[in-house]
Parts: sequence; C-alpha cells; structure tokens
Amino acid sequence: MTSAAFPALRLRRTRTHAWSRALVAETSLGPADLIWPLFVTEGEGVEEPIATLPGVSRWSVDRIAERAREARDLGIPCIALFPNTPAALRSDDAAEAFNPDNLICRAVAAAKAAAPEVGVLTDVALDPYTAHGHDGLVDASGYVLNDATVQKLAAQALVQAAAGADIVAPSDMMDGRVGAIRSALEQAGHANVQIMAYAAKYASAFYGPFRDAVGSRGLLKGDKKGYQMDPANALEALREVALDLAEGADHVMVKPGLPYLDIVRRVKERFEVPVFAYQVSGEYAMIEAAAAAGAGDRDALMIETLMAFKRAGCAGILTYHAPAAARLLS
Repeated sequence: MTSAAFPALRLRRTRTHAWSRALVAETSLGPADLIWPLFVTEGEGVEEPIATLPGVSRWSVDRIAERAREARDLGIPCIALFPNTPAALRSDDAAEAFNPDNLICRAVAAAKAAAPEVGVLTDVALDPYTAHGHDGLVDASGYVLNDATVQKLAAQALVQAAAGADIVAPSDMMDGRVGAIRSALEQAGHANVQIMAYAAKYASAFYGPFRDAVGSRGLLKGDKKGYQMDPANALEALREVALDLAEGADHVMVKPGLPYLDIVRRVKERFEVPVFAYQVSGEYAMIEAAAAAGAGDRDALMIETLMAFKRAGCAGILTYHAPAAARLLS
C-alpha cells in the first residue's frame, strides 16, 4: 500500500522503461561525437599492433586510407593522424616535420582521397621528429626555445594544410603559436583550415602508451613540465584558453580527459565555445586492462566514460575506442 505521506513526484517513474529514459536523457552520445586517433608507419600493407595499447595498431599509408573509409561507414566525422617517424629521419632541428612528402603528409593525402567527406586532423608539434623527444627546439642546456619553435610550428602547419589537413592541432604548448599558425595559414590561402588548440595540455603520467606508439619512448631527455601545464592548476587553464581563442583558435582541447573533467566544465561555462577532450592512451589502456582482468564490462566502461565527457560539456572526444563505440552507438 502506498503511504499517503509519500510525495506526489516519484523520480523513478521516468526511469522505469527504456523508451522513457531515452525521452528524458539530458545528454546524447553518438558516432558524430567521436574523433578517431590513428598512428601511421612506413611500409605497405602494414598493421603493427602496439603492445601497450591493446587493440590499437600502427598502419601504413595505404591502410590509413582503409581506416578513413571505415570511419565514414561508421559515421565517425573525423580522424586524427600521428606519425611514427623512422629514427633515421629524427634530428635535433626536426627537419622532417617540414618535408611536404613526409609520412604524415602522405597519410593525409591518402585519407582525403579515400574518403573526402571525413575530416582529417593533424598534430602540430615537433616531438615526433626530434631526436631528443621534446615538442620544440632546444638550446645547449636542454631548454625548449619558445619563439624559435613557434616559427617552425607555423611551417609545419603549412605543409600539413597543403597536403589536405582540415584541422591543424598544435599540441606543443608554446606561447603564441596559435596566432603564428593562424597568420601563416591566412597568408598562404588556407583560410578555411581550422585550428583545434591543445589549450590546456597537462604534464601528465597518462601519455606513456602514446609515446610507444609514435616511437618516442626513451628519447626524451628530462621532462615536459617546463611547457606543459601543472596538474595542480585550474585557473591557469582558463588563461591558456583565453589566449588561444584570442589568437584565432576555432576549438580548444583539454588533455588528458577523464582526470580533467573539472577543467572541461570550467572552460565550457566560461567561454561557451566548442571544447574537446582527448581520452589519452593511458586512460584507454586502463579500461582495457580492467576489462581483461574481469574488473568491469569493457563496453559499459567505454560508453560510461564517453558519456561523462559529453555531460561535462565536450563537443567531441578524441578516443581510441571510437570504432568500437560507434558500432555500439549505431
């Protein structure tokens, strides 16, 4: 028997049936919210599994074209490309980053030819090309030079745009690089190439498997705390975002993702612009490890974390789970 004292409103009423839960859901998640990061390697017909990223591989350029078509068929609107540059092409001055026929430029062209309706995002930073593993040029003491690096980043963005990149995404955290890249793109006739700034990129412990994937593990001398953000800071992230937007960024990114949902929310509420998060390699690996250990259902863990990004205010999420999630969500 129902108590007469029970309140008239029962919040469980709308949770009783799946159709009702769908009607009142405050947050939606679909394939169109995903960006699929892909790793590129030399060769032909190559798929190289990455041990620290179960289910993720490096792909040769021809196989990247296949992945672009797969993204199209799954409803994933954009792929992000990261090169595993051969050791022989890495140098202190990162010269290979400015080669219009480098691995990433060939992959961009192949992806756009295979699936022109799928957006291609490219990483603008020197660490895939430097022998020392830093995101910029360094002086004799190992200090990463800001202004000299910014000039190189603008040149790198230009070769990527010329290859067909739709979005260039500076991840280096140098001061002033967004403005320099925007100016260079405009002057070179690439006015419609978007900039997604890694505006709040933290010096995180979650990047290890990514460094394996791009071949930079063990190269880094020192750390990146001198230019990436301190995990203790939140207000500083808002200052970084404000600067990048003022310099011409179309979108901003918070990286890593799940440990920094508070930053995503604060950026979204403060600036009301498209905010993206990168569910980084360490986050992905933890979900896979938990599922492999029987600590949780992989699909449920995957979807719940992606929903958390959307609920926090993300316009989209870069995630290695993109194809698996898109299949479930479709």
